Amino acid sequence: MAKDKGPRRPKAETPKGFRDYFGAEVTERKAMLDRIAAVYHRYGFDPLETSAVETVEALGKFLPDVDRPNEGVFAWQEDDADWLALRYDLTAPLARVAAQYRNDLPTPYRRYAMGAVWRNEKPGPGRFRQFYQCDADTVGSGSVAADAEICAMLTDALEEVGIPRGDYVVRVNNRKVLNGVMEVAGVLDPADPSKFEHERGIVMRAIDKIDRLGEMGVRALIGKGRMDESGDYTDGAGLSDAQADVVLGFMSARRDTGAETVARLRELAGGSAIGTEGVDELERIAELLAAQGYGPDRIVIDPSVVRGLGYYTGPVFEAELTFEILDEKGRPRQFGSVAGGGRYDDLVKRFTGQSVPATGVSIGVDRLLAALHAKGRMQTDARGPVVVTVMDRDRMADYQAMATELRQAGIRAEVYLGNPKNFGNQLKYADKRNSPAAVIQGTDEAQRCVVQVKDLFLGAKIAAEASHEEWKNQPAQTEVPRDALVAEVRRILGSV
Repeated sequence: MAKDKGPRRPKAETPKGFRDYFGAEVTERKAMLDRIAAVYHRYGFDPLETSAVETVEALGKFLPDVDRPNEGVFAWQEDDADWLALRYDLTAPLARVAAQYRNDLPTPYRRYAMGAVWRNEKPGPGRFRQFYQCDADTVGSGSVAADAEICAMLTDALEEVGIPRGDYVVRVNNRKVLNGVMEVAGVLDPADPSKFEHERGIVMRAIDKIDRLGEMGVRALIGKGRMDESGDYTDGAGLSDAQADVVLGFMSARRDTGAETVARLRELAGGSAIGTEGVDELERIAELLAAQGYGPDRIVIDPSVVRGLGYYTGPVFEAELTFEILDEKGRPRQFGSVAGGGRYDDLVKRFTGQSVPATGVSIGVDRLLAALHAKGRMQTDARGPVVVTVMDRDRMADYQAMATELRQAGIRAEVYLGNPKNFGNQLKYADKRNSPAAVIQGTDEAQRCVVQVKDLFLGAKIAAEASHEEWKNQPAQTEVPRDALVAEVRRILGSV
């Protein structure tokens, strides 16, 4: 008879597509977000926090992967009440807030928000189902000056966190221009915008993937369809070769200068009123940015920028990092996009029935952190706390007093709270914590009113590099008067 093993133990593993963040990662993210928030604050934006859960109805169906049965969100129903879902971005909740509190908020309402979002998508290398975003939006202004301001603020934020000029470019386009091109191509009817809506969705998503798929891949997707390397087939938009030529001509319309690009776009969308309006807006944005000193070294007009989300109605923008990194196979490639956004004048209208203009940008927090790591530009202090070791269990109050004294001096410190029997384990703990120093006081030191302060970083360096004579002449452990504890720890911290 088989022996009953009892209830099955749960697996200690992270769900597929999710990850855990530990001390240094959390600290680095917060430091970066604090610097971005300071830029947003200088521009007059206020912080906003919303619930991670929204009703599915309030979120709407705007994700690019609209062919997925669950629309790409984590959703559930509570009894017979509304369906709820984890937010997939920070913009849809803002639209709900702008509608719900429209009588209390100033107009325009300028806010920034930072937090986790969730997408029920197929996970892969570097692609997670939970990730962080950092948004800034202006709700209630129809002026393209608001779009220009968002672009300028985005460049300031990138430079503030350590991406220098020349290592990034903010690319700007206008969905109205694309709509004009689609009208010319015969896949948009101004009299009936719902006509060809499915085909236009495929075209926009395909264009947004041109960096990954190339011109031939995009042509296949907007034509009969495309089979990827794994053998999966994606239905196309069904455009003819002539129609595809018009769309791809738009994609390659960028010229050496912004003025030349605008002129080429006028040619392509000249037969469309909405397209001409979009070109005029691009021209005005370029003028406003140039007047503030944001030239083509930072911000350019680029027709290849589309943005996949379906709620954009006007200018769209994307921040791309232009420096090279090595991929997993050691091949050089550009880092790519870390932020994007645009104008979404109809999103609040879903709630109120009245058009409320809005524009904003979202920074991919994890991608920007990865970029800063790739360039060696993370400047956060990764040192752990000073560890006050325990030599005598009965003197725990004295050790706690030392830690308190260090904390009151602004120094991160903790008392070792494990089993103090083996002193070597205490130092191993301090090493694992990346502690810069350990404080040691046994009975003899306490009677003489002194403490031993061990410089752990120097000690590790001497052990690895120094000769025996150098080791004797450069002691990593110093005895100081008890009342000089703070000064000695500060000296060590200053030398690291």
